[in-house]
Amino acid sequence: MQRSWIEETISKVGQEVLLFGWVKKIRDHGKITFVDLGDLSGEIQLVLSNFKGKLSPYLPLRVVGVVHQRPEKLINPKLPTGKIEVEVKEIEVLNDTLPLPFPLNDKGYQLNEVLRLKYRYLDLRRHRLLENLKKRSQLVEGMRRFLFKHRFLEIETPLLTKSTPEGARDFLVPSRLQPGKFYALPQSPQQYKQLLMVAGVERYFQIARCLRDEDPRADRGFEFTQLDLEMSFVTQEEIMNLIESMIIFLSKELGFKVYQQPFPRITYQEAMRKYGADKFDLRKKKEKGVLAFAWVTHFPFFEKDEDGKWTFTHNPFSKPLDEYEDDLLKGKNIGQIIATQYDLVCNGYEVGGGSLRAHKPELLAAVFRILGYSPKEIETKFGHMIKALSYGAPPHGGIALGIDRLTAIIQGESSIKEVIAFPMSASGTTSVMDAPAEVTKDQLKELGLKLLPKKDD
Repeated sequence: MQRSWIEETISKVGQEVLLFGWVKKIRDHGKITFVDLGDLSGEIQLVLSNFKGKLSPYLPLRVVGVVHQRPEKLINPKLPTGKIEVEVKEIEVLNDTLPLPFPLNDKGYQLNEVLRLKYRYLDLRRHRLLENLKKRSQLVEGMRRFLFKHRFLEIETPLLTKSTPEGARDFLVPSRLQPGKFYALPQSPQQYKQLLMVAGVERYFQIARCLRDEDPRADRGFEFTQLDLEMSFVTQEEIMNLIESMIIFLSKELGFKVYQQPFPRITYQEAMRKYGADKFDLRKKKEKGVLAFAWVTHFPFFEKDEDGKWTFTHNPFSKPLDEYEDDLLKGKNIGQIIATQYDLVCNGYEVGGGSLRAHKPELLAAVFRILGYSPKEIETKFGHMIKALSYGAPPHGGIALGIDRLTAIIQGESSIKEVIAFPMSASGTTSVMDAPAEVTKDQLKELGLKLLPKKDD
């Protein structure tokens, strides 16, 4: 007999079915025992007569039974399967279980984070978290369908790459074959996606894993996932319109409401004046399931760092507005240069950011001169990009949308950890596996590394 999903039993009244799932609830009434069985698709009530075995929550079961209509007075309107039940003919417990370290019949917010992440594979059994993962999967699937219809190609870019300044510390990976040299894990696919534009791909996207060695917080971790895309022969307005259309498409697919269409557009200067920040919430009432998107544009290209040196505000690979190109090339009026950068904000969070890129080599070189790089440093760190742009690179631009943050907002969660299967703790340790961890002396020797003694506090 072929397995039936629980949601399919609604159309199988009077038929015998084979079900698999976990025990959710048990109600023993003596001669009759009611069991709520759950699988990925839903839950259903089992009816066992004169059952002599022992059941406990979250035992995995194999069940053969007949689907029946419930009596009118016993219908459960809270369940999609609430009008039916399964009269059990065969039941098999597929494995035993230890006592659970915490209850799973609540939302779990009150539990200690360390305990939740230690047993994350159990924590994920909660209905709330499973629904979050489902919604995240549906979000990504919807993005893919939309972009494929608009001639995008899904292409993976390398995870082992070169350390370059992109706004945060790199995670470094020592090379075994070239001792003393290091790869860097990508903070974003920025340079590779631009190289794909030079290659003539024209429209690229990927669901990209990105890594930044910066302090974790509720809406950011060492690892994050973004929808990363790039387009050739395109204007800023066309990119923003494409993303806006995709969000509207996703709202219909996933069932959330967009607060205002078209998305309001506000300059960085106006946002700071009106809201005191470039991330703001347009909603008058904080209603779950309502997403208020807005575009923020006209960001300053450069700002001074703590040492009084020029640094980029968003992305060094950006292009200035046309009227500021001459200032960029000549390195004058630096603080007044406006970039073709745009952020997508939603309910008080930044959920995306992008720009048109400096597709001419002299523009990119000028940016790095302003940032204080010598000609030799520019050649060493970015010579590959400048050379690539010299081979007829088309005008291009793109954007990245944070999938973790966007899913959390859609689901009404205050932390991205609630929509990530195995998130890191606030101190940067991994779920379940207790990393970072020590490695053996032989492993270090093979990489040509030696640990320095720990400094006394």
